[in-house]
Amino acid sequence: MSVYTGNNSTKIMAQAVPNALPLLPLVSVVVFPYHVASFSVHRKPNINLLNSLPTADTMLCLATQRDQQSESIAGADDLYPIAVSGRLIHKMYLPDGTIQCAVQGLTRVKIKKVTGLEPFAVAEVSPARTTGSDDESPAMMRLIQEALEKFETLVSLDPNYSNELVNVLKMNIKGPGRFADLLATYMSLPVKVKADILCELDCKKRLKQVIKLIEDEIARLAVDREVQMRTQVAIEKSQREYFLRQQLKAIRGELGDAEGTEAEIEKLKERLDAAKLPEHAHKECEAEIDRLSLISEASAEYNVVFTHIEWLLSLPWHETSVDNLDLKRVREVLDKDHFGLEEVKDRIIEFLAVLKLKKELKGPILCLVGPPGVGKTSLGRSVAHAMGREFQRISLGGLSDDAEIMGHRRTYVGAMPGRIIQAMKKAGKANPILMLDEVDKLSQSLRGDPAAALLEVLDPEQNHLFNDRYLDVPFDLSKVLFICTANMLDTIPGPLRDRMEVIRLAGYTLEEKEQIAKRYIIPRQVENAGLKKGKVKFLKSTIREIVRGYTREAGLRNFERRIAGICRKLATKVAAEQMTLDEAITIRPDDVLEYLGPRLWLPEAGTRKPEVGVVNGLAWTSMGGDTLLIESTRYKGKGNVKVTGSLGDVMKESVSTALSFVRSNAEVLGIPVSDFENFDVHVHFPEGAVPKDGPSAGVSITTALVSLFTGKKVRGDIAMTGEVTLRGKVLAVGGIKEKVLAAYRSGLKEVLLPQINEKDLREVPDEAKKALKITLTDDVRENLEKAIIGLKFAGQPAPTKGRSSKKRKKSTSKSDE
Repeated sequence: MSVYTGNNSTKIMAQAVPNALPLLPLVSVVVFPYHVASFSVHRKPNINLLNSLPTADTMLCLATQRDQQSESIAGADDLYPIAVSGRLIHKMYLPDGTIQCAVQGLTRVKIKKVTGLEPFAVAEVSPARTTGSDDESPAMMRLIQEALEKFETLVSLDPNYSNELVNVLKMNIKGPGRFADLLATYMSLPVKVKADILCELDCKKRLKQVIKLIEDEIARLAVDREVQMRTQVAIEKSQREYFLRQQLKAIRGELGDAEGTEAEIEKLKERLDAAKLPEHAHKECEAEIDRLSLISEASAEYNVVFTHIEWLLSLPWHETSVDNLDLKRVREVLDKDHFGLEEVKDRIIEFLAVLKLKKELKGPILCLVGPPGVGKTSLGRSVAHAMGREFQRISLGGLSDDAEIMGHRRTYVGAMPGRIIQAMKKAGKANPILMLDEVDKLSQSLRGDPAAALLEVLDPEQNHLFNDRYLDVPFDLSKVLFICTANMLDTIPGPLRDRMEVIRLAGYTLEEKEQIAKRYIIPRQVENAGLKKGKVKFLKSTIREIVRGYTREAGLRNFERRIAGICRKLATKVAAEQMTLDEAITIRPDDVLEYLGPRLWLPEAGTRKPEVGVVNGLAWTSMGGDTLLIESTRYKGKGNVKVTGSLGDVMKESVSTALSFVRSNAEVLGIPVSDFENFDVHVHFPEGAVPKDGPSAGVSITTALVSLFTGKKVRGDIAMTGEVTLRGKVLAVGGIKEKVLAAYRSGLKEVLLPQINEKDLREVPDEAKKALKITLTDDVRENLEKAIIGLKFAGQPAPTKGRSSKKRKKSTSKSDE
């Protein structure tokens, strides 16, 4: 207990403090100057000290002990450095041997040394000089007022504080130091905190320290009050719900209705009997219903169990669609919906043919790989329509959590089945067509690998027992026809790719785009624009102008946007009464500029003039095939090579290989060897922001370097592809169909391909073969002779001429006949 003494002991305060004082170590109380404290003494050294002191007005040193658990001290280090000189006011002996005493704090002293530990300790002290105790500046008075206001707030929040304390404080504002000590005395603070306040000799800092402690206590009380209020609200809400349920129960009893929960349980049991689930699912669902009957409807677990039962009962365990096995009819539907894509259509017909004969067949896993806009996703819908099956599309682009495939465990809040099971529920049949769109864009993260989760889904030997984590029972996916789509195969993990039957969809030729535009795109966009069917006509030359001048793509998305743009402008004219709906309109090539503005693409690469060091290469990307311009130049230097254009390591190595071939054949090519030492070479691949990699540009780079060092021009109407070795051999590359179509779209006249890729020409449309001269080579020297104008090989016979694929195809046709 502490009491403020005011000026009652002025004479005592004014007494000089001796250099040595009897030491009374305290463990549970801190005495501040000008305050009276009452406490009991039970430790033997302290009892010896009090026994030896007179009854009243004896001075002693009141020091706070650092270790509150220790029974004794060994020296000054065991005490806080600042103590209080005090006087003994009263002592009273208690029956248990302890002494109840009252002391009054006088002034702060600094403990220099502790001596004479027996029978009691003596402390050598010196006055502890404080700073700012007489500061009555406006700033200090504002600080004191702030402390008083905050303490008043604390008293209003904490019922443990008496309101009288505020009045006492207001009447005893006598300097910042004494006011801070008074606040610290009245506050419920740990002994260590009070000891730190006692040790602070700067009065301003001491007052700020106390203000900070008051603020912390106010914040703690505010949090406690908010928690109590929330708890009270939750309790009141639970009680209210309980009373309402009891009233509802009584009302139902009066009406003779069954209990709400019991009625729900009965309905679930009836649904379970009617659902005819597989045995393992039936047992699980039955156990969950029994468990639900034991859970209170007010419990959060009730909804978790109920939702799980709902999912088990809602899935199509046995319901299947009847397949349309009329192969002719299916073919007609597929041809009506999509132009071309014969390989995919044939595969669907094969699947139905086997199903028709065998009656039961596990669904295949097809993967349609091709550039955007070639109809991969829409083809899935068309297949479902032709077969009479339900169709569901699952977008996998950017997926990085395997729980999206395998489901979340029910222990998590908001758990749901994976996307596969969700799609099965939406389909409502056990044999739908599920399209896994953008399967090449799955990503791996700390939450799992979705591609690994798909291994079970897409494996015919495992997916009849697919186990979703949420359902926790096997579900049969073997009747599902999975169709995956991707732009590239490279990003699909090998084990996943191995489970899929890959069907490649290349870009459309110009003639195919014309047919698709006439049959599908133009009628659809005319209708979407609100124009009359048959009143808008696009000439063949107009379609070609749009394809060549305003789109450069393997697919049809941008092309359809251009057609839609023209139709909208026509609709605008009709709405503005500049023309009528019944008026026939023919869109001519010259009209395209008015509707779509200037051409987005310059004339094709085939019109480029021959240049030194510039070659048309061919590339294969996720967007389809494309032409790749390769530029090279040289300047005085020391034989250094610079390569730019956002290239990968493999492509950089292709530049090194090509340069090594040129240097080793410099004499044959008529190139002075000194040029390689006196000139620096820079090889650049335009569109530097687009990453490029792969070995297929080897022959193009070699041709560019030979042209550069010989000074002879390369034909602008020829393109080539192929990997080159140090011996000059041309190796096979991929994407032949896409690359040939890119050359065809660009208006080139001739394409040089590796001899070993001759087998891939079967996939190239006849239209492209007729428009292009395709030459097969197995030695880069053949490419050099074909592409570089006027190139002669010094001292060696000319290389064997490359074989034209057209002549070979012609002779093959005769033998086939």
